[in-house]
Amino acid sequence: MKRTIKKTAVLGSGIMGSRIACHFANIGVEVLLLDIVSRDLSDKDKDNPAARNKPVNDALQLAIKSNPSPLFDQSKAKLISTGNFDDDLSKIKDVDWIIEVVVENLKIKKSLFEKIEQHRTPGTLITSNTSGIPIHLMLDGRTEDFQKNFCGTHFFNPPRYLRLLEIIPTDKTDRDVVDFLMHYGDLYLGKETVLCKDTPAFIANRIGVYSMMSGMQAIADFDFSVGEIDKLTGPVIGRAKSATFRTSDLVGLDTTVNVSNNLYMALDSDESKETFKLPEVVKELYDRKWLGDKTRQGFYKKTVTDGNKEILEINLKTFEYEPKKKSKLNVLEATKNVEDLKKRLQIAINLKGAEGDFYRRTFFDLFKYVSFRIPEIADELFRIDQAVSGGFAWEMGPFETWDAMGIKDILLKMKEVGVEPAAWVKEMVDAGKERFYVYENGKRMYYDIPSKSYKVIPGIKGFVLLDAFKENNVVWEKPGATIYDVGDGILNVEFHTKMNAIDADVLESINTAITMAEKDYRGIVIGNEAQQFSAGANLAMLFMYAVDQEFDEIDLMVRTFQNTTTKLRFSSIPVVAATSGLVLGGGCELSLHCDAIQAHAETYMGLVEVGVGLIPGGGGTKELTLRAADDFVPGDPELNTLQEYFMTIATAKVATSVEEAKKMNLMRTSDEVTLNRSRLLTDAKNKAIALSEAGYTQPVPRNDIKVQGKSALAMFYAGATGMKYGNYISEHDQKIAQKLAFIMAGGDLSAPTMVGEQYLLDLEREAFLSLCGEPKTLERIQSILFKGKPLRN
Repeated sequence: MKRTIKKTAVLGSGIMGSRIACHFANIGVEVLLLDIVSRDLSDKDKDNPAARNKPVNDALQLAIKSNPSPLFDQSKAKLISTGNFDDDLSKIKDVDWIIEVVVENLKIKKSLFEKIEQHRTPGTLITSNTSGIPIHLMLDGRTEDFQKNFCGTHFFNPPRYLRLLEIIPTDKTDRDVVDFLMHYGDLYLGKETVLCKDTPAFIANRIGVYSMMSGMQAIADFDFSVGEIDKLTGPVIGRAKSATFRTSDLVGLDTTVNVSNNLYMALDSDESKETFKLPEVVKELYDRKWLGDKTRQGFYKKTVTDGNKEILEINLKTFEYEPKKKSKLNVLEATKNVEDLKKRLQIAINLKGAEGDFYRRTFFDLFKYVSFRIPEIADELFRIDQAVSGGFAWEMGPFETWDAMGIKDILLKMKEVGVEPAAWVKEMVDAGKERFYVYENGKRMYYDIPSKSYKVIPGIKGFVLLDAFKENNVVWEKPGATIYDVGDGILNVEFHTKMNAIDADVLESINTAITMAEKDYRGIVIGNEAQQFSAGANLAMLFMYAVDQEFDEIDLMVRTFQNTTTKLRFSSIPVVAATSGLVLGGGCELSLHCDAIQAHAETYMGLVEVGVGLIPGGGGTKELTLRAADDFVPGDPELNTLQEYFMTIATAKVATSVEEAKKMNLMRTSDEVTLNRSRLLTDAKNKAIALSEAGYTQPVPRNDIKVQGKSALAMFYAGATGMKYGNYISEHDQKIAQKLAFIMAGGDLSAPTMVGEQYLLDLEREAFLSLCGEPKTLERIQSILFKGKPLRN
């Protein structure tokens, strides 16, 4: 049967339910959110809908106001209507998908399902968001139609941000239901949809919690502090910043304990069952009810002394809270300039001393564990990698990590310390297959254990995967950037600098790609598979020139950047920016000058140069002045419109979603969004092809940009002066605001005038150079570079 999702019902409005409802609203789906009736209602309120719906309404408002927001835009909340199980359950007859998200209690769930059957329209999807209750146990007493359309759909918290959606069918679930959920979760909800077996904790929690418990068990044999373990198991090895102990505090130690205890009891045949046994230090914290953020103390504790906030960490020997140890870990020093995660992992696993011993123990244990989980929890190894990466925000799953370190070399090291993985791994290597993943003809393939051969990963047909092009399709390369031929006449420019900062290599790659494409190709995509599109320009180089007062070099840098963004705008072929994560400063300026932006839903875009004492100097100030002029409506006060654009730059505002970026006019209404990060480069490539095939015409430089002159200057200068006298901004902030105002007003013109793009670029460059000579600007840049935090001076 053909399915469409026009309306969903989410039953249960707790932390997960309310946020799942918000994410469906994010994609434009109408949502009915239901929960229990308020307890202990007075006689006066028994018939009052507002009082009866207080639990669900309070939960929804708490979710909407939470930070980070579960909504792309606050206006999406209007798609969610609320009610309660007693009065409104009959409304589920009109929905296409019912999602149960009540408390993790089988008896309560089954009782609710019995009521659902009285109102549910046959054929309607019905799923449970359980994180651990066996799916098949929920079907007792249910009708055949319910059973055929029933499945587990395990979202991870927070649903907007964590990519994983586990799909857990039973043997009664229709195949078309599974296929639909896998497709819908991927394309519409933007999730890494992973097909799971109905085994304890499914895939992600089984492996992720095991990894956490393994790390906690190991700490007893190493003299590392809580903070040091979190540094060792965080971003340096491609894991979330919360790492091990901070993650436990965030989700709640009681949750960690409950999951671990449940797994320990459920896994009679698991060869590593003892790892799930709680370490003594965890038991002690649990007994003391130091459960993490929910009790305001756990492995960490926030304190305020004399108005100063401080985060203390627990000493696991004394159980006293102490200031964080300022230890210097070798792995952080050895990898501080290594952007490539694969190289960082190789450094980590080969370290000498306690840090290396810790990594070898925990990684070897993880590799052994996942090798034995096939086919128990998944028939294919790639599903384990997808689930753990999507659910726990690992950049690489366990098998991908093993690949990066070198399977054969790791096997030898594991054997030396008596750690034996499943036999199939050695058999694979002995047969000459030394990688779990390979690339052939632009396709990613995984090692299939039963057939002892490589097979194409299903569901990614046609995806642009840059690793697949690294062997035969590189057409230009330097340390900071690479240009790939990704087929169909499209080039892809990928940055490799730290945080994908814009440096000379990056600018050269863009100019080279345009020159190549204008001759032999039909379009360009600027994008990558990293977490960030670009965090801005290379501040370190700018700082060095500014300190030495090498203003000719700075002028050359700015001119080169401006010339590059100008070339982007006026090339004869379409250029599409594939944005995701941070798109700040110079990264934003590059995107503003592309013909189109294909943005991942989690794109955080802004011109933030004011924060380091500068103004956007790569065409960003010019571009927002141009867009303000295009936004002028006859009869409306034009200065008000210009002021909105001015404030976007002057306050260094960052859009926290694509919708917000469009409202700020950093993106056009025609720019499109991709929900699933894995599809971003593919969608951007298709956009470039579509622009080319639609008959792309090279744009012409603008000379009709209306600027306001003295009238705008007077308004902006008066505003900045008032802010300064009110002590809202510093004297240096005032100076920056006046420089910015001079550009956006078009200079000291006596009347509104039409000017060209180059005129504004020249004003922009002049202001940028003058600010580079300001000591307070250098202080701000220095603070960002060496302390990692902004300075307000």
